[in-house]
Amino acid sequence: MSGPQCCSNPPTLDPASGAGHVEKIAGFNTYVSGSIQSNLTILLVSDVYGYEAPNLRKLADKVAAAGFYVVAPDFFYGEPLVRNKPDRPLPAWIKDHGPDKGFEDATLIIDALKSKGVSSIGAAGFCWGAKVVVELAKVALILAAVMLHPSFVTVDDIKSVKVPIAILGAEIDNLSPPELVKQFDEILKVSEVRRPNAWCHTVCYLY
Repeated sequence: MSGPQCCSNPPTLDPASGAGHVEKIAGFNTYVSGSIQSNLTILLVSDVYGYEAPNLRKLADKVAAAGFYVVAPDFFYGEPLVRNKPDRPLPAWIKDHGPDKGFEDATLIIDALKSKGVSSIGAAGFCWGAKVVVELAKVALILAAVMLHPSFVTVDDIKSVKVPIAILGAEIDNLSPPELVKQFDEILKVSEVRRPNAWCHTVCYLY
């Protein structure tokens, strides 16, 4: 997350929002939009507010309308971050919902999708979810990655990315400021020179 600004205006969660539906994938409640017959699948990994955020579902529907099968799992097991909850402040919440666990859970989703015959899977992660996605990109469990205002992502993470990646940074971001995103860009440029026919990257900023 970019800092206190993210937590000061949380979304109003709505389990009924979106044009898609919720189903179980690998045991996870998952918002699904689009047809699995497209075989072009996008895994959306939410920020700390989870898969019931209306804007996340609107984005899933928009991507599905472009011809993709989109899945947005509940990696928080029904417990997204609740602002100003005295017994579950962010530091306590994150101990139980770390991106490392999100990565493990994402591998289960990917395995389940592949068992259904899906072979082309990309992933996009927002804030907390960006760390999950970069971990998937480091072991090439996906074909392409997008990180949006990433949190917890390090220079070493970016050095290990093995798939095409786009990074959308925020203009004001305490955890991934423009200077850090520029470092990501420089590292990826070097990787492209070493492997010019393998993959490419894009870096831009959300204003």
